[in-house]
Amino acid sequence: MSTPSNHVVESDVLVIGSGISALTFTLNLAMNSKYTVNIVTKREIDECNTKYAQGGIAAVLDPEDDFHKHLTDTLVAGDGLCIPEVVEEIVRMGPAIIRQLQEWGVEFDAENGSLDLGREGGHHHRRIAHVRDYTGMAIESALVQQLKRLDSVDIYEHHTAIDLVIIEGKVAGAYVFNNKTGEVYNFQSKVTVLATGGAGKVFLYTSNPDVASGDGIAMAYRAGTTIRNMEFVQFHPTCLYHPYAKSFLITEALRGEGAILKTVSGDRFMQRYHTMGELAPRDKIALAIDAELKRTGDDFVLLDISFKDAEFIVDRFPLVYSTLQRYGIDMTKEPVPVVPAAHYTIGGIATDLNGQTDVKGLFAIGEASNTGLHGANRLASNSLLEGAVMGKKAAQAIIGMLDRGIDSYSFPHWIPGDAVESDEGVIVTHAWDEIRRAMWNYVGIERSTKRLIRAYKRLELIREEINEYYWNYKVTMPLLELRNLLDTAELIVLSALERKESRGSHYMKDFPKKSPEVRDTLIQKNLGVYLSKSRAEALPELGSL
Repeated sequence: MSTPSNHVVESDVLVIGSGISALTFTLNLAMNSKYTVNIVTKREIDECNTKYAQGGIAAVLDPEDDFHKHLTDTLVAGDGLCIPEVVEEIVRMGPAIIRQLQEWGVEFDAENGSLDLGREGGHHHRRIAHVRDYTGMAIESALVQQLKRLDSVDIYEHHTAIDLVIIEGKVAGAYVFNNKTGEVYNFQSKVTVLATGGAGKVFLYTSNPDVASGDGIAMAYRAGTTIRNMEFVQFHPTCLYHPYAKSFLITEALRGEGAILKTVSGDRFMQRYHTMGELAPRDKIALAIDAELKRTGDDFVLLDISFKDAEFIVDRFPLVYSTLQRYGIDMTKEPVPVVPAAHYTIGGIATDLNGQTDVKGLFAIGEASNTGLHGANRLASNSLLEGAVMGKKAAQAIIGMLDRGIDSYSFPHWIPGDAVESDEGVIVTHAWDEIRRAMWNYVGIERSTKRLIRAYKRLELIREEINEYYWNYKVTMPLLELRNLLDTAELIVLSALERKESRGSHYMKDFPKKSPEVRDTLIQKNLGVYLSKSRAEALPELGSL
């Protein structure tokens, strides 16, 4: 790590975040150019959503599969809102991305010389490359090892981005808070890449780690970037229901291998809701479980794979098996209690197919972005695919821009003003809890206009208190995360109110049908929230560097 001089840290590219999109971007750029990169991440470099991805990465890898089938499955799951040219590009790059990950040390499961491909909900073919049931952890570990060999890359762990800095209409870098020393640095760069992941922690129940507080989305919004389709939040159907378990996901691959869903009384119910049964897209299963819980009054449903061979279960799902064992559950002998939980932020920062936003100098990749791949509902295991593909495409685009020459700008140092050390930290923890409970209660799987308005009013009251707190006290990482959490929650609520239909993962009780018009929900700080006039507006007008 380079030592900050006069609180200024410079590089050609600043990357905020450290998941699969951030690392594939950095490796593709640093290995193929002379340019320097600084990576800023809130905790350790491997603490991100990628690390907790169990299932795998989708790609056409079987001779009996083809791109058209993968594209079709993605479009069906996306419920009319995918951008077809984006889907086609990302799907076609899938096999090459898998090969690149293998070259970087990811050892996907194989059998008899061929990849052992899994199947998950919404897929009509086996196309999920995986490393047992800890694929994300294996990918993250391999990429970090590669990254640490590069002299042109500096990693700043325990550093939290505060805000992007705009100079003459262009992003010049960001103010970054050192979590350990309390100092604020100017991270100056020619190009800034937001790869901060999603916003699952906006909701009380989530599969996401604590770092997923919508930071990049909130910072981009405050900088004037267009945010797209934030109402679409995917709820994973099967998170462990246990009083001592925190955010533990039960991978969809269990259902891909034949696991069934039952009520507590033993009634198998998915066939009543979808022709694909347990292999239906996630939004359909989450809605079905939610409906069954409301119908029966139970707190959970059961996911059962105990009828399969015990040796196969333990070998295929070692992480899930060992974790459940710690909670006294033997999945080879009994069903697992599960509930839906917020899992994936489908909406995000609007980008083109290179990850470029409509603000000069700013790119966004991975879960923080919205390319149009996922539409209204993400197809299982397309997220790691998108992160890796967009990391590579953004790197190629930025190398070309840097080769042509880009100016950099210095900016004033952070001025704390009259802010003092806080003596009321309880305000932060209380507001964090209140936001998440309001979002879960009123902006969850089933929504209504009345519930959304109620949520917005609650959030506005919290904002009055937090704005005063933010300007009176010195920044801390929890305060910065809370500010971003609140901004992101409001973006979700405002976008959901604008979409008066039910589509994909957005289900409105008072608007149960789909609108015949397929349009995107766009929100920009200076323009408010509005629906696009047509799908022609789906890709933003790019900011030239």
